[in-house]
Formats: sequence, C-alpha cells, structure tokens
Amino acid sequence: MTILVTGAAGFIGFHVAERLLARGDRVVGIDNLNDYYSVALKQDRLAVLRERHGDRFRFVRVDFADHAALDAGIGTEDFTRIVHLGAQAGVRYSIENPRAYVEANLVGHLNILEIARHRAVDQLVYASSSSVYGGNATLPFRVEDRVDRPLSLYAATKKADELMSETYAHLYRLPQTGLRFFTVYGPWGRPDMAMWIFTRKILAGEPIPVFGEGNMRRDFTYIDDIVTGIVAALDNPPADDGAEKAGGSIAPHRLYNIGNNNSEELGAMIGLIEAACGRPAIRDLHPMQPGDVRETYADISAIQRDLGFAPTTPISVGVPKFVDWYRGYHGL
Repeated sequence: MTILVTGAAGFIGFHVAERLLARGDRVVGIDNLNDYYSVALKQDRLAVLRERHGDRFRFVRVDFADHAALDAGIGTEDFTRIVHLGAQAGVRYSIENPRAYVEANLVGHLNILEIARHRAVDQLVYASSSSVYGGNATLPFRVEDRVDRPLSLYAATKKADELMSETYAHLYRLPQTGLRFFTVYGPWGRPDMAMWIFTRKILAGEPIPVFGEGNMRRDFTYIDDIVTGIVAALDNPPADDGAEKAGGSIAPHRLYNIGNNNSEELGAMIGLIEAACGRPAIRDLHPMQPGDVRETYADISAIQRDLGFAPTTPISVGVPKFVDWYRGYHGL
C-alpha cells in the first residue's frame, strides 16, 4: 500500500512514516522544510527514513498551500490513503505571524481535501489539536463538547479544518478521521516545545521560563502512543452508514481525542527532566501567555471504544527517554 504523509519531515510525521515503512507500506512524504525551527533537524529525520527504508520512501519538497506545486509534486503517484500532519504549529507564534496559519492550516487543508476527493482515497486522517477546546472549563475535554471559543488563531484554524472536513465528508462521502492531539513529546521532538527548551536550558545551567507561574497542567502524550492511534485510525475508515460518529457527524467523518488520559502538573514534568539531567532547574516564573490554556485533559473513551486505543507510556518513562535521545543527538 502507498500512503501520502504530509509534514513528513516534522516530529509526528517522521514517526508515522517510520511506523508505516517498518510494517511494509510505501510512503510518499511531502514537506516544505520551512524555517519555523531547525531545517537541519528536519533533514536529519528525512535522512533516517532514507537510510532505513531506501526507495520505499519518496520525499517531495513542496508547499501544500500552493495547489499547482502540490499537483505537480505528487504527479501520478498512486496512493490510496493520506495522513495529513503538515501544518503551521505553535499557539504563541500564531500571535506574531497569523498569515502563516491561514496559508498552511486553511488553504493547505483545503488543497489536501481536494487531492483526497479527486483521487477517491479510502481514508484521510488529519491532525487537529486539543487547542480547539479553548476556554472550556469542564474537564476532561470530550469530543461532544462545544468548541466555539478558541483562544488563539492556531486553535481557530484547527476548528476550521474540522468544519471543512465535515463538509467534504457530507458532499463527497470522503472518509475522514480528525485527531485532536494532546501535548505530544518524545525523541525527535520540536525545539519550540517546553520539554526541549527545558532540557536544553537545564543541561546548560540556564534559567527555564515557566509560564502560568508553574500552575499549569498538561496531558503529556508520548509519541509512540500517538503513532499507534494514528495508524489505527488510518486502518479503520469510518463507515458511510448514516450512524452518528464520534464528534456527532452522520457523514463518514469522526473526531477523536488522542491523549494520555492523565493531566500532569508542569512541575512534575520539570522534576523528571531534572532527574534525567542530573541537575536542578533554575525556574523563572512568568504569567500565562496570550492564547495559552491553564489545563488540558483528554477524555479518550471514544477512540478506546472504536479503535481500542490505550496509551501505555507514563511521563515517568517517556521523559527520561526524551532526555536520553536529546543527549545522544547533541553528543552530550
């Protein structure tokens, strides 16, 4: 089977491509390799995929927000499923550079929907975000909750993606699964994420910026668990049977939370990094930043019921694995 993976040089996209290739699928990966964070890190991820899997992995450097370039880049590739993980990420960066989010997350998502529609793919799995829950005060967050109070443009674009996908599922009966990710971390992660920043600064003996005065909680989810959920969704397209799906659609479109189902204190995560690094952090406390939420916590009952998803990696295991990888990658 050939599968198109967008954002293949990104954190989650790299791991998904690796899992699919390891089980014998062929992967066409696309990414524009933008400089939001280190292009060298993205190139290193791609090098791993090429070295391990040879010509079963084809990479195309293309901006999927440019529909003409996208069409030309993938050409006549005969893929039957799509995992759409490419996006402009980051809540805080959306305050500084809003146009990047409209281009990548709105125009780009539409272009992928059009590719999926015209090629009549079996299944499109796409990335949403826990950020869509915005100011919701009821925990844990459930896919049945209303999500019409986004606190950042990033969150608003992800909610808009879900609405566009619902429209395409209704009009064209295009099978789709949207996954609301909760704070993904692990080896090969993103340098703009807190775990990477904290590890780098603790090892360097520098103060770490702790927002929300340290009183924040996150549903930290290890990358291997996330990938297992993505692949399960990819292999189980929603039926076009008129029955109500997770998230409320009666079209072939489902929405799932995908998290660790355990909201952890930010301080607990920092403590685990300190232990793995073998030195204490210098904590520099700051107020909440615009667009951030105080706590995230995933109700994963829908994806458990439908796909058997069950996260297996607590932060006590996952955080040391990340720190070990970080040390090895940087030769520390």
